[in-house]
Amino acid sequence: MIQLRWLAAVSAVALSACSTVTPPPAPMLVATPPVTLVEPAVPAGPLDPVAHETDGLAKLAPIQMATDIGFLTAEERQVVNLLNQAANLMSEIYLRQVFAPNPEVRAQIAASNLPNRAELLQKFDAFFGPWDPIDEDKPFFGNLPRPAGAGFYPADLTKEQFEAYVAAHPAEADALNSGYTVIRRDGDRLVTIPYSIAYKQWLEPAAQLLEQAAAITSNASLKKFLSLRAQSFRTDDYFQSELAWMDVKDTPIEVAIGPYETYTDTLYGRKTAFEAFVTLRNPKESAALDVYKGELRAMEGNLPVEAKYKNFKRGFESPISVVDQIHGGGDNVPGVQTIAFNLPNDERVREAKGAKKVILENVLGAKYERILKPMATLALVPADAAHVTRRYMFLETLFHELSHSLGPGSIVVDGRQTTVDKELKDIGSGFEEAKADVMGAYNVMFMMDKGILPKAERSQIRATYVAGLFRAMRFGANEAHGKGAAMQYQYLRNHGGIVWDEAAKRFRIDPTKLDSGIRTLVGGIVRLQGNGDYPGTKAFLDKWAVIDPQAQSVIDSMAAIPTDVRPIYPDRV
Repeated sequence: MIQLRWLAAVSAVALSACSTVTPPPAPMLVATPPVTLVEPAVPAGPLDPVAHETDGLAKLAPIQMATDIGFLTAEERQVVNLLNQAANLMSEIYLRQVFAPNPEVRAQIAASNLPNRAELLQKFDAFFGPWDPIDEDKPFFGNLPRPAGAGFYPADLTKEQFEAYVAAHPAEADALNSGYTVIRRDGDRLVTIPYSIAYKQWLEPAAQLLEQAAAITSNASLKKFLSLRAQSFRTDDYFQSELAWMDVKDTPIEVAIGPYETYTDTLYGRKTAFEAFVTLRNPKESAALDVYKGELRAMEGNLPVEAKYKNFKRGFESPISVVDQIHGGGDNVPGVQTIAFNLPNDERVREAKGAKKVILENVLGAKYERILKPMATLALVPADAAHVTRRYMFLETLFHELSHSLGPGSIVVDGRQTTVDKELKDIGSGFEEAKADVMGAYNVMFMMDKGILPKAERSQIRATYVAGLFRAMRFGANEAHGKGAAMQYQYLRNHGGIVWDEAAKRFRIDPTKLDSGIRTLVGGIVRLQGNGDYPGTKAFLDKWAVIDPQAQSVIDSMAAIPTDVRPIYPDRV
């Protein structure tokens, strides 16, 4: 079973398991000689662990994830096991993306004589560094705050300094802003290093593993994707492999592997983090959801905004996969667990083919049973709590992902052709998640209005959506999803849709005002995105992303309920 001791063991295990792969030597991160790059070093300071009032790891419920794999052929098992090994290499890369000196930090802990050394190492390995993401990123070893630029930028680089440097060196702007480069100092210069060079020590073995899997599989679409993704690891050009991923079909193996999300880059929201989801597709359940992807164009037309903000340029193919996750890697592993994803993020691919929505049913089910179901009775009055259901947690999750394909993508700001994520920078990803949350509920109710879902179940989507806001707010207002949930809660409470019941010490839902508030919130978010309005979006978040005393009292009452789950997957199938 996975023990998450990847820094000390994963690389050795992964590479020894594929004897034909010989890892290349660590790359010299030098662009043009003579260049002396200033690499991040472990800051000097006290090595004593910082005292914590809470232990984030203890708030994650470990769950052995059992999945039926009896239907896999011998060929498919071989492919999955190679993909698992490649996923482990994504963890090696992500460790350094979180904080470049992380291996040295772990070595310091391991070499110390601290009485809680074993506990510290367990936390470090679970969280990919010395910061607790469940406890507002507080350090549990040393006193260094988590760098906003993670391991992507020099640790002391500020957003203002970065923007000033980009403005002064326009010829270097594309490389500096690329989602696939690491930035280091060379004296007064900022030097960009392509991911393919910076992480070659792990990307080349990962590429070879994908090529081995491609050679084994008899599925032509999976073979094409794996072969192209291996080349992407060597070239930093992911466009063709993203297109190929959208076309993977007629196989139970659904794998996403590569650099995707930008949440780790809180300095500028541009640098992508490596991760992997190795999953098995449920074809029957996936096919049952095809009716909804056929409604995407109608959902776009139903957005409560002016026509100029509606986006009919994106592709509306958007395949939906219901899967069980059987292995993870990189950004997918630490902290709050993903229950669904909507990829790729490349707007060019979305305009050509749409985006694939993948629902991790086994992870979602674990979260419902261990978290959402028991907390609903603490957040909502009994009459509303009774309407929180797993079915509508699933549907809210599905329509959250569908909603990522709606609204502005490519936009024009001050005569410039650009994209929403580029204009909203560091706050763009979190704001997009909040959009998908509230738009998901809005679109579920639209499906009810159309008769595709039962109108009689409207109370279930309302209650499940509101309870889900409290589940996410427990992540903390400094975490992207937690901040977005707080924004939705406070806006809808101000609108009168979520009402505090002083006698019950719970919240109740005003159906009419909640529906109206959801509609106006969707419109407000889409307009801010469509205008590429960074100052306006930041002001909106600052105003509404507030956890007030009543919400905090409800959150405090949930102390015995896990904040999230920590899935434990087998290394081999």
